[in-house]
Amino acid sequence: MKRNETYTLEEATRKLEGYCAYQDRCHKEIVTKLKGMGMIPLAIDTVISHLIKENFLNEERFAKSFARGKFKIKKWGKNRIVNELKFRDISRYNIQTALKEIEGPEYFNTLDNLAKKRLKQITEKNSQKRKKKLADYLLYRGWESHLVYDKVNELVG
Repeated sequence: MKRNETYTLEEATRKLEGYCAYQDRCHKEIVTKLKGMGMIPLAIDTVISHLIKENFLNEERFAKSFARGKFKIKKWGKNRIVNELKFRDISRYNIQTALKEIEGPEYFNTLDNLAKKRLKQITEKNSQKRKKKLADYLLYRGWESHLVYDKVNELVG
């Protein structure tokens, strides 16, 4: 996008409708995009309220699909998902709602599979170092520490 390119309110609205239709977005992404297009605060507010009214922009829907996607595809735990949603200025209510998308046995099965897969890749012979490497990996992926330590102690002798 050329820096000196300007957009009318109508053009910006259409462009952002497409941006939101392609994948769920959060308010912060939209504001950043509109600022990058050189839109003034009043125009930004106008476009955002239009997107919300027409259901192109829905923060709860964004939070839910973000949580599902990062869990299923990237195998992130709840801590990492919560931190990423907070970074995107998602409300506490919507974060709690999103976490409900990844509860149940599938959550624990994913942790188990991820831990076993990673353990096979760790070549370290010292069991304490193996435990640390596995725990660090799972914690980095955002899994809750009590679950991580239970799993590490279960898998590493």
